[in-house]
Amino acid sequence: MRKIVRIRSPWLVLLACLPMLLPVSASHAEGMTIADTVYKLPLEEGVSTDDAVDSMLLRANALNFKLVARLPLSQELEAMGVPTKRIEIFQFCDARIAAQMIAENLDFSAYLPCRITLIEDQAGKPWLVTLDLNKVIQMADLPPALMEMATKVRDTMNEIMAAGASGDL
Repeated sequence: MRKIVRIRSPWLVLLACLPMLLPVSASHAEGMTIADTVYKLPLEEGVSTDDAVDSMLLRANALNFKLVARLPLSQELEAMGVPTKRIEIFQFCDARIAAQMIAENLDFSAYLPCRITLIEDQAGKPWLVTLDLNKVIQMADLPPALMEMATKVRDTMNEIMAAGASGDL
């Protein structure tokens, strides 16, 4: 039986939202912006956010990627009186790969678990957003076996997002 962790603490919600609440400068080190660090897909026309969620969860399960947490952030914000569009964060993990990456370098723990955010922009258009793992992989300087695992994680996350964006069950 799968256990889904729901975060109920307003402080944890605020902490999770902090990066979204802080102003981001258009220019960062080496000319990179925050948008350069993420991979995002819009939901295809006719795909509801609920369909996208179902598709992502089914695809993750089929790919043996465990859903380890789910944060319905917009519900938490609304409970605090903060009106918002839909924001929901899904956290996935392959524990065996995670353990090997951390054994190589404990800094990888900062990237665990892998997250996909379902979010509606100001116009109400739904998106799926995650960390651009290509950027992390390029910087990682991994031995070949771990490079293969990192690439598998990237491909799995991209496949989960593609299923969600297309509503492919």
